Amino acid sequence: MASKTNPIAFLQQVRSETAKVTWPSRRETMISTVMVFVMVFLAAVFFFAADQLIGWLIGLVLSASV
Repeated sequence: MASKTNPIAFLQQVRSETAKVTWPSRRETMISTVMVFVMVFLAAVFFFAADQLIGWLIGLVLSASV
C-alpha cells in the first residue's frame, strides 16, 4: 500500500528527482527528430513496396487460376 505523503513534500521530491535528469541539448533533440522522420519515411517506402508486390503476386495467382 502506498505511504501517505504530504503533497508539498511529494512535489519537493519530484523537483529534486527532475533536477537529476540529464536533458538532451537542442542539437541532440533536432538530430533525433530528423532521424525519426527519415526512419518513418524509409519504413513507409518499404511497406508501400511490399504491399504493391504482394498485391501484384495475388493478382497474378488469382488471374492464373481463372
